[in-house]
Amino acid sequence: MRGLRAHYHLLPDQDEDLPTDCTEPDSEGQPGWEGAPVTSTAPEEPCRLVLSTPSSILQEREIEELGLHLPTRLRQQPWSLLYCTARDGFSLRTLYRCTSQLSSPALLLIRDTEAQAFGAFSTSPIHVSSGFYGTGETFLFSFSPELKVFRWTGRNNFFLKGDVDMLMVGAGSGKFGLWLDGDLHHGGSCPCETFNNESLSPRGEFCVRDLEVWGLA
Repeated sequence: MRGLRAHYHLLPDQDEDLPTDCTEPDSEGQPGWEGAPVTSTAPEEPCRLVLSTPSSILQEREIEELGLHLPTRLRQQPWSLLYCTARDGFSLRTLYRCTSQLSSPALLLIRDTEAQAFGAFSTSPIHVSSGFYGTGETFLFSFSPELKVFRWTGRNNFFLKGDVDMLMVGAGSGKFGLWLDGDLHHGGSCPCETFNNESLSPRGEFCVRDLEVWGLA
């Protein structure tokens, strides 16, 4: 009497050796025994930058692209809108008041009157200071229209500095990678040694249309 040949399938969570009369898949990926299901592992979803409310400056696609450049430990945590000109008015003092009370990283988003979007990321909160502060994880970025990220070069430690009249990000040779005046109406961007960046705004100096600061509240 002929023996019956059993065909069976492994469940996804089973860990069982192959039958003795079966072979492993060959180098070209062909199944070595008939009836074994070909399974593929679903790719892990990448960590994303999560905002508690929609941004009026960046679209969802741009937020996803930018989020990939943030430190991994800061992704998939809900970022809250700490300050925005549409809600809180144009005032650097108000920006400091809204952001300095939290020991939180800061994501600064700007859109100028020519619809150019750019900004800065800092692991330190934005606050008034007598000198420069921050870490090497600070960076500048722009969408022109594709995302460009300008990271620390190591040439100096001029990451951020804030006073009542001006906020500065990156510096060297008397130039700032990004600066904003006390009224938050005007600003500028120049190549600087800290980030070896391009000018974030096409004209160098710009007028602010919208400005947002996001943090981990």
